[in-house]
Amino acid sequence: MLSLILAASAGFFAGSYTYAMANPTPHRLPVAVVGDHRGPTGQAFVTGMERALGASLRLHPYDTWSQAREAVEEQEVFAVFEVGGERVRLDVSGASGSSVAEVLARTGPEVGREQGVPVTVRDVNPLQEGDPRGLALFYISLAAVIVGFVGAIQLSVHARALNPGERIAFTAGYAMLCAFAIVAVVDWLLDAVDLPFAESWLILSLTLFASGMVFSMFNALIGRWAMLPTWGLMVLVGNPSSGGAVSWPLLPSPLVVLGRWLPPGASVNAQHTAVYFRDHQHLFPFLVLTGWAVLSGTVFWVWRHRHPGGREGPGEAAAPRTGDAPAS
Repeated sequence: MLSLILAASAGFFAGSYTYAMANPTPHRLPVAVVGDHRGPTGQAFVTGMERALGASLRLHPYDTWSQAREAVEEQEVFAVFEVGGERVRLDVSGASGSSVAEVLARTGPEVGREQGVPVTVRDVNPLQEGDPRGLALFYISLAAVIVGFVGAIQLSVHARALNPGERIAFTAGYAMLCAFAIVAVVDWLLDAVDLPFAESWLILSLTLFASGMVFSMFNALIGRWAMLPTWGLMVLVGNPSSGGAVSWPLLPSPLVVLGRWLPPGASVNAQHTAVYFRDHQHLFPFLVLTGWAVLSGTVFWVWRHRHPGGREGPGEAAAPRTGDAPAS
């Protein structure tokens, strides 16, 4: 039985990442447009881009380039098409999504040559030099998610004497310590990404704590099989749909909706905005992380009598708990 479960897990693991990341394709791509985008040059370029990308462009018209640039900062659009006379300027934003920027930067000039329209491409918000592919933030969020629930597993194995309240406190403690270590290694030691210390530490701490409490919740509910739903929620579904390795406009549509509501996606979203759009942070990803932490912590506390561990009080006999191995 265990071998069958492992085989199924391996297949789903490979399949989920292949489905999400192996062939990223744009679907509905929000872009800002400035200038005479309804004229012959603008319409021909937009039509050519949609045909070349095999996707529809969601056009957001703005009166000025500065307004369109602000929309990029708010992460409402991924690029700006500025049409002037017989020319087009394509401003991409590598920090908004390197995979999207690469697709647009490659496709724009090709379409321009086909249409006989000169196209100029520039990156108005490039990635940091130490992270040219934009994957560092995905990796640190992935580390936080995995270490978060692995830490909770280790508490169940090596610190079974912890009572429920102590378990929550220790989960919060290692979450803060591990978050500090991630920031210290990635920023201070490797100098890969310039992280805003306080905000990144907070985001990673919330991610670690939420991930650890999700496992603790399932551990109280179903005992020794808690790893299965935790792995499925956080790794099989959460990480591929997070938008960290492949930007959301290139993910399959169901994952775009789902990813924003799961801890990995919220962590990547908050960290990404903290690093590259510091004056435009959104509340939603923090609400998602906090919501998962509160929900899982509440369920764990309500079902704490099923917590597989804890110490006997004075004069109390040991009570059987869910997940405990039967006595021989």
